[in-house]
Order: sequence, then C-alpha cells, then structure tokens
Amino acid sequence: MGKLKLFCIVLFLGSVFTIMLIITSWDEPVRATNIYLRTSISSLTSSRLPLEGDPASKQKSEAKNYIGSFLSDIDAFVNRFLEGTHDPTEKVRKETHNQSSEKPEESFVPRPEWKIHLTSIAIEKKQRQDSRKQLIHDLCSSNSSLDFPGKNRTFDDIPNKELDHLIVDDRHGIIYCYVPKVACTNWKRIMIVLSESLLADGVPYQNPLDIPEELVHNSSLHFTFNKFWKHYGKFSHHLMKIKLKKYTKFLFVRDPFVRLISAYRDKFEHENEDFYKKFAVIMLKKYGNYSDPPASVVDAFAAGIRPTFLNFIRYVLDPNTEKEMPFNEHWRQIYRLCHPCQINYDFVGKLETLNEDAEHLLRILRVDNVVEFPPSYPNRTVSSWEQDWFASIPYESRRELYKLYEADFRLFGYSKPEKLLNE
Repeated sequence: MGKLKLFCIVLFLGSVFTIMLIITSWDEPVRATNIYLRTSISSLTSSRLPLEGDPASKQKSEAKNYIGSFLSDIDAFVNRFLEGTHDPTEKVRKETHNQSSEKPEESFVPRPEWKIHLTSIAIEKKQRQDSRKQLIHDLCSSNSSLDFPGKNRTFDDIPNKELDHLIVDDRHGIIYCYVPKVACTNWKRIMIVLSESLLADGVPYQNPLDIPEELVHNSSLHFTFNKFWKHYGKFSHHLMKIKLKKYTKFLFVRDPFVRLISAYRDKFEHENEDFYKKFAVIMLKKYGNYSDPPASVVDAFAAGIRPTFLNFIRYVLDPNTEKEMPFNEHWRQIYRLCHPCQINYDFVGKLETLNEDAEHLLRILRVDNVVEFPPSYPNRTVSSWEQDWFASIPYESRRELYKLYEADFRLFGYSKPEKLLNE
C-alpha cells in the first residue's frame, strides 16, 4: 500500500512538472506564430538570419540573399494577384532598411516612359471631363427622371456575358470599355501595344498601325472581364471590383443615330458574308419583300440586292428581334455595353472631339511617350448626314428609334434631334 501511494505522488509531481514545462515553453512559439501571420513571407528571412559575428553567416550569405529575393518575388506575385498593378499616377514607395529618420520615407519615381510636360492640361479639357462625368452621375441617381432597363442594378447583378467589352491592361492599370463604331479599332490597337499581348518576330508591336486589322478584333488578344471567371473562379468578382477601384477606366461614345448610320454603312453596304447570312437575309425576307434572297453576299451584290437603311431600322425596331437574339454589339445601346451606372468611369471621350480627347487621355494615363493615337479615318460618318439618311424613315419610326436610344442620348450629353423627330 505504501508503494502505491509513493507511485501516485511521483506520478502527480511528474505531471505537474510536465505541465509547467509546456506552459513556460509555449509563449515563444505562439508569439512567433502570431508574428508570422502578420508579416509577409519575405520578412521571415531577416528574423532567421544569423548574427554578423556568426562565422556561418559568411558562408551562407549568398544562399540567404537568393532566398530573400525569391520570397520577395512571391510577395509581389500575391499582391499583383489580389490587387493588380498600381495606378500609374501613384507615389512609389522605396522600402529601405536601417535608414535614419532624417531621410524621406517615400519619393516620387517617374517611370521611364513618362513624358515630361512643361505645361499643365488645359482647364477647359478638365472642365469638359468633369461635366460629362457629372451628367452621368446625375442621371444614374435614383432621383433622376431618366429610366431604362438595368439602371438600378448593382455591378454584382450584371451577368458575366455582359462584361465582355471591358478590356484590362494590368501593366499600366487601365480598363477600356470598347464601343463598336466609336474608334474602337484604333483604341484596341493602343491596348495591344500597351499590354504587349501581340508579338511580331518575338517583339511586341510599338506602332498601333502596324497591327493587322484582322488581328485587332481577335478576342484572344484582349483580357476582358468576362474571362476572369475562367482564370480566378470564385475570386473573379472581387478582383474586378479591386481593379475598378484602382485602375483608370475610360470609354468613348458617339451620337447614337450617327453610330447607327455608321454601323449600317460598314456592315451592309460592303460585302460581309457573316453579317449578310446572319442579319441581311432576315431583313430582306421580313422587310424587303424577298422571299428567297441569294444565298451568298457576292451573289446578292452582283444582283444589286442588299437591305436598305429602312429595312435595317425596321429590324432594329421590331420587338421580335431581341426575342430571338440580343442586339449585335454594333447597334446595341452603349449603356448596355459599358454599364455607366454601375462603373464610375474616370474619362468619357467622344468621337466628335476624338483628337483632343485622345491626347488628353494618353497624357492622363502617362503613356503619351509610348504610343500615339492614329490619325482619324477621313471617311467617317458625320452628323450632318443624318437628315439625308433619315429621309426615308417615317416620323413615327424616328420617334420610336429615339425612345430606344434615349438613354444613350441623355447619359452622354447628346441633344434630342428635334428636326428629325418632328414634322
């Protein structure tokens, strides 16, 4: 019995000693773990480096430097993945170690491609942008009398397939919403040059006009928001919002009726096999009294058969058109392509002031020393042609057409074409 008591006492004292040993040893690992969780990966290397007096430090210095560089690269990758690149206009922080407090903690480091300007941007151009953005903001507010489908939805409510016009350039922190028939070919060229997404003989294109037009509209060359889900999965919408907050966002717009004329001229006055089979044949059958139009665009043009502008407008106004498929991007409303009530654009350019706006924008983006906007196309459709083009369109159809595109007219500051709408 005495031996049993002695065994229990020894066991109890041993347990107490073990518990005390665990408690006294626990504090340091836990504290180290907390530090680890609150620091970047690369910062761990400095805490693990041996003291300068340690002989092993001299033998392992090269390896430690390599590991530190490697882990710093991991940090940079994680930051770029979660938040993208920095805004080109942001101050760049220089991280330094063992500096005295007298030295500045940060400095403004211009990128090599930044162009030095001796004069500031004209106040008129700044005011023009302020006015355009304020108009959109006012009309998108709940107090505005303007109403159109999708106005009050949030960015999260936009289906992924409707985000396919937002092109992202992570190298320069830019998001461009392209609108067909609003100089988008040249702006896509600019984005290809900046993102270096297309190479010629292993070298990125530097001159936008050197990029073949048939490649410009190749969707694989442009990283658009609708592709985020494939790359980032459930993180895609979070990443979109981060980039929308950090990046410079821009779009270019145009008088809606003039854009329609331009779309018709481009797609139906020239031999375009794809548009002929997909749209023109329908227009000829339903509105052109052709029960059996030619099978190919070559045969149709040879016979002098093509849809008229009136056929095109009737097709756009027909309520059954969008029941079969959404509007093609060339005549789809701009607000449906670029979502101005859900995305706070930093720059709103107009085709009517293209040269001035392009110069202004490239300067804001700080890429005007890298790329220049190509010269305007001389045969561009202009607003002075509207009266002639709409001569064959009944007044009732004109008013219906304005109602269909009213949101674009008002959001982007285009006057209601009273002369076209009233007899």
